Amino acid sequence: MAVQTRKATFNLPTTLLTALGDAVAKGAAPSKNALVERALTRELREARRLERRARWSEAARDPLFTRDLAEIEAAFASADAETARQIG
Repeated sequence: MAVQTRKATFNLPTTLLTALGDAVAKGAAPSKNALVERALTRELREARRLERRARWSEAARDPLFTRDLAEIEAAFASADAETARQIG
């Protein structure tokens, strides 16, 4: 199934555009579009990762959340021990 695309216009420094063209010419990607898409995908993935990390950090300081985790660990402790015995 084809991915729907849409043309977009951005203003970038000329040095970056030159570097983009040079990278494509050296085989870093099949096209400028492909290289920009790959770079944006990586950047957005990293932004989401950092957001998740911040949310987990915030949750770790939340007493209700940490109590819930402790209760879940306690509830599954015997099942975890049984599984560990089966593996070992």
